[in-house]
Amino acid sequence: MAINLKTLSAKPELLAGGHAACAGCTGPTVLRQALLAAETPLVCGSATGCMEVVTTLYPHTAWRTPFIHNAFENSAATMSGVETAFRALRKKGRIPDREIGFIAFGGDGGTYDIGLQSLSGMLERGHKMLYICYDNEAYMNTGIQRSSSTPKGADTTTAPAGSVKAGKEQNRKDLTAIVIAHNPAYVAQATPSDPRDFMAKVQKALKADGPSFINCIAPCHRGWRCKPDSGIAIAQLAVETCFWPLFEWERPGKFTVNYKPKEKKPLEEWLKLQGRFKHLFEPKNKPILDELQRDVDSRWVELLAAEERTKDVQVK
Repeated sequence: MAINLKTLSAKPELLAGGHAACAGCTGPTVLRQALLAAETPLVCGSATGCMEVVTTLYPHTAWRTPFIHNAFENSAATMSGVETAFRALRKKGRIPDREIGFIAFGGDGGTYDIGLQSLSGMLERGHKMLYICYDNEAYMNTGIQRSSSTPKGADTTTAPAGSVKAGKEQNRKDLTAIVIAHNPAYVAQATPSDPRDFMAKVQKALKADGPSFINCIAPCHRGWRCKPDSGIAIAQLAVETCFWPLFEWERPGKFTVNYKPKEKKPLEEWLKLQGRFKHLFEPKNKPILDELQRDVDSRWVELLAAEERTKDVQVK
């Protein structure tokens, strides 16, 4: 699906400037790209989190769409209810017969953790809506606490690196795989560093006949302890190292890898730009670095194998 950036640049912005996001935050970039991609009117909701807080400082709002603020745990449930009400009212002829897109946004805390049950319910019930997770890999809004999306070895306020432990001890949750297990209509991973790919996926997701989900990496310079102007470059380096591969899954089970680096870069190149991993470069923590690299390598091989295995699958 072709994305013409010149044409999109002429569209009105659905996220107003002047919000309170940190300078250099990639979260608003994720929101802007998603909203620009939509080809129909939208109704949006967001779980409590960074993007909700910075865009809805009472009595102001940065949203130029109908917008519902939801608690951490129920963004998907609320928006699936709105989608159901829309279908019911349209069927009864009480509202015009037109298409409207429904998008729920949430960070990793409100998606991987607290909101997982309502996300799972939305997927299982089959609502025609899109859920976008802007994944900054910790609870950045409340103090940089670890989440189940936080990579192993990262230094956070609730999993600190020190003389006893080397940061978070557990591997990160593979939420994208969990969503795929629900057999929705469409699933993808994306990055704001590749707007054409991300926006094409948003368009495909909104047109899908059923629930769709996009997991989008969103570097946080405060939590990742990197330079404020480095977020997009670090997001792209996550792709080049295959820590964050770009792919799609479409029912009934077709994998498509959207980008294959000509030269897969070592994971260390991505890690060394982030202060949260600084301690891993001490000699005593080299086994953790080796483990992280092996994990990325094995997951990449598995993804390529899945694409090859499902290349003849016909998408419904």
